[in-house]
Amino acid sequence: MKSLRISMVSAECVPFAKVGGLADVTSALSRVLAGMGHEVRVFLPRYQGIDAKRFGLKPLKVPAGATVRVDGRDVPLKLSEAPLGSEGAVAIFVEHEGYFGREGIYTDPKTGKGYEDNDSRYVFFCRAVLDAVRALDMHVDVLHCHDHQASFVPAYLSTILADDEKLRRTATMFTIHNLGYQGIYSSSILEFAGIGMEHFYPMGPFEFFGKVNFMKAGIAWSDLITTVSERYAEEIQSSPEFGMGLEQVLRGRHQDVVGVLNGVDYGEWDPRVDSLIPVKYGPDTLADKEKNRSALLRKMGLPVVTGRPVVGMISRLADQKGFDLIEKATNDILNEDLFLVVLGSGEKRYEVFFSELCARNPGRVAIDMRFNNELAHLIEAGADMFLMPSLYEPCGLNQMYSLRYGTPPIVRATGGLADTVKDYDPRTGKGNGFVFEPYQASAMMGALRRALAAYRDPAAWKGIMKAGMACDFSWSASAEKYVRLYEKAIELRARVAAGGRR
Repeated sequence: MKSLRISMVSAECVPFAKVGGLADVTSALSRVLAGMGHEVRVFLPRYQGIDAKRFGLKPLKVPAGATVRVDGRDVPLKLSEAPLGSEGAVAIFVEHEGYFGREGIYTDPKTGKGYEDNDSRYVFFCRAVLDAVRALDMHVDVLHCHDHQASFVPAYLSTILADDEKLRRTATMFTIHNLGYQGIYSSSILEFAGIGMEHFYPMGPFEFFGKVNFMKAGIAWSDLITTVSERYAEEIQSSPEFGMGLEQVLRGRHQDVVGVLNGVDYGEWDPRVDSLIPVKYGPDTLADKEKNRSALLRKMGLPVVTGRPVVGMISRLADQKGFDLIEKATNDILNEDLFLVVLGSGEKRYEVFFSELCARNPGRVAIDMRFNNELAHLIEAGADMFLMPSLYEPCGLNQMYSLRYGTPPIVRATGGLADTVKDYDPRTGKGNGFVFEPYQASAMMGALRRALAAYRDPAAWKGIMKAGMACDFSWSASAEKYVRLYEKAIELRARVAAGGRR
């Protein structure tokens, strides 16, 4: 296998900065690729919360006079670096106190709203990545850009930097983690980026109902586009429900859109090795899962009783995650003999809803609205089943974690949920979870009740648990798919650089 020089471009990466699953994916994929022998760098903004001492950041020497060209002026290029894991991957941080020296990442914690200059913040980041590659004379085979915050990397390489000798043979891949967040801003951002308005025209690569759409630009200008599950790749091209206005753009690039299921870092998410849970366990020691269940109930202030299943949820509290179904089915859920344990924060209406639900149902419902990684592990280990009724779910990680922890998931058949959870059939005994199709509260309750019925049959339930724990969604297979796609993107870019057609 030829060793590739891969540079990730992402707004998030564990352990440095995390808002959602993007951070986990960027980190895990980079480390696995480095472990396979590839040269991997991850470009990130240097947010205020990234402590230099804690993460071992060191200034990265750049040539005197190296700058970032934005807003018609040259801003000094400032970089730092730190190791990412033990496999050899390196994180490179773009520094700018004005853009990134803030308490939040995308959102101002004081207002709960996104920063008004997020467009210029991430255009600066993208341009800085490319100017860093040029200034440091890096040899990069492929720039793997994640979500709309990184979309101006392929946009620059296909417009004003298309003829740059150091970059013209560098391939680009754009991964859509969630099409629901597209980055739609005023067309004036193109002037800030230094990209001429001749590129802004109706139905063009940037234009979206009179504004600039970052996600659309990434799709239009990249050599290849990937999504984080095979089902999601099909869904976003199929209808406005999933394509969210970009389905025709994606269909126009159909031959270049590929779904690659995210993997799981089993070094962190496996009950046999998990250092964050009270008692480790595996398929042959399932009785020890009960000890984690008791610990979870105590932690959440719920009575430690047997025979009443614990239904866990770990999620951003948002419509996308199916919380409107939970809201509609509240009475039906509470009419069942179960505990409901939730970890998450998000939309104010749902935070209020759960606060009031807990107050009305002490001893039955509990929620923690703080980010708490240790509690997330305890819920996976201590819950009896995991509820994930998403309206759409590009990939989802928690259902895969739940399978490994012997916590059968209850999911809607969408995106990565449909790719990973197979509905239990009591006639055959096959299946690792419970699946419903229509986005309706009644359909969700049907799946939940089927799960509760199976739970009351110890032999059947143990079989479902073991079927989930036997699933392997490790990163190795997905990383190999990415390598093959990188090679394809490099071939496409070489053809274009030689004056040919894609």
